Amino acid sequence: MGETTQAPPPSTAEAGPSTGTAAEGSKKQPVVIICIGMAGSGKTTFMQRLNSHLHSRNTPPYILNLDPAVSHMPYSANIDIRDTVDYKEVMKQYNLGPNGGILTALNLFTTKFDQVLGYVEKRAEDVEYILVDTPGQIEIFTWSASGAIITDAIASSLPTVVAYVVDTPRTTAPATFMSNMLYACSILYKTRLPFIIVFNKTDIQPHDFAIDWMKDFEAYQAALNDSGRNEHGESSYMNSLMSSMCLVLEEFYNNLRAVGVSAMTGEGMRGFFEAVEEARQEYERDYKPELDRLASERAAKTEADKKAQLERLMKDMNVSDQSAGGSSRRRGGGGGGDNPFGPYPMNEREDRYYDEEGADDIDEEEQDAIRRQEEEEEEAAHAEELGALDVDEPEIGGMPRSGPNGSRGEAWPRPV
Repeated sequence: MGETTQAPPPSTAEAGPSTGTAAEGSKKQPVVIICIGMAGSGKTTFMQRLNSHLHSRNTPPYILNLDPAVSHMPYSANIDIRDTVDYKEVMKQYNLGPNGGILTALNLFTTKFDQVLGYVEKRAEDVEYILVDTPGQIEIFTWSASGAIITDAIASSLPTVVAYVVDTPRTTAPATFMSNMLYACSILYKTRLPFIIVFNKTDIQPHDFAIDWMKDFEAYQAALNDSGRNEHGESSYMNSLMSSMCLVLEEFYNNLRAVGVSAMTGEGMRGFFEAVEEARQEYERDYKPELDRLASERAAKTEADKKAQLERLMKDMNVSDQSAGGSSRRRGGGGGGDNPFGPYPMNEREDRYYDEEGADDIDEEEQDAIRRQEEEEEEAAHAEELGALDVDEPEIGGMPRSGPNGSRGEAWPRPV
C-alpha cells in the first residue's frame, strides 16, 4: 500500500525524560485522530503541527493521508493514498471533474482498506497516536459511503476521535459561526464518535468569542442583533432562525469539547491533547460497549439463523427418508408392479396400515393378521350372498371366478 519508510520510534533508553510516558502509552492501544475541516481551515498545517509536537515528545505518530488531490504535504505519511491511486488518471479515465475524481479515488482506495488496517495494527504497539488526514472537500469524506466505511472500520479496531478544524477568523460572523456548528453537529451524530472542535488560527483571531457564544445564549443573541438589523432596525428572518437554532444546539454545546490552537505557533497543543485523552475515555466508556453489544447481537442473530436453517434441513431429510421407506413397503409397490397412485393407499382399507407420511403404524405380523381377518370376512360375506341367491358359484378350469387380482368382482366371461 505504498508504506513510506520512516525512522522507528526511539527506544526507551533514548527517550530521555519521556521514557515513563512512552512506557505507559505502549501498554494501551493508540488513539486515532481523524482530522476533518473545511477547505482553507488550516487542516494540513494543523496535521504538521501535531506531527512536530509528537516528535518533540519522542512519540512519533503513524500518519495516513487520504487526500488524493494534495500536491504537497509538509510531513511524511506512512500510508499515502497517492501511492495507490492516481487522482488525475482517474479523472481522465472516467471523464470526471475534480470532486468526482477525489470521490472515485477514495472509493477505489476503500476497497483495499483492510490491508491498510493490517499495516496499522502491526504498528499499534509502537505508537501512541495515529493521525488521519482527510480530503479538503469535507463533504466527500463525511457524506460518502467510503468515508463512513473507513471511519467505522478504524473505530471498530482502535479508540478513535474526530477533530473538526474551524477557521476562527472566518467564524466571527454569527451566521458563519452557526453554519460551522450545524456542520459539526451533523458530523457528530453521523459518526457518533468522541468529538473535538478545534478553533484554528488563534494567533490571528482569539477564540474566546466562540466559547462565549457556545456557553451564553444571550451573548450570541446580542452579537446577532448587532449584525442582522435591516434598514428599519428590525430583526430579519435569518436572525430569528439562527436565534432559534442556537437554543436548539444548547444541549449540543454542553456536551462538546472545544479548544483553541494555532497551527503556526503551536499554541494550544497541550490543551488539545488533554481533550484527546478525555475523548479516549469517552470512547472506552460509551462507544466501545455499544459497539460490543451490536457485535454480539449480530453474532447471536447469525448463530440463530444457522441453527434454524439446520433444523429445517434435518426436518426435510427426515420426511424424505420416511416417505421413501413407507412407499417401498406399500402393497402393490413391489412384486405386483409399482403403485400407479403414488405413495398414498390404493383404497380405504390400506389406510389403516400407514400414517400420513407413509410410514408403517403397525408391524408386519399385525398387518398379516388384519389381512387374514379381512379375507375371511370377505369370503363369509360372499358365501352369504350366494346362499341368499341359491346359486352355485360356477367354476372355470376348476377355479372359482374372481377378479384379475384375486379379489371377488365381476365374473370372467364364459368360454365359448
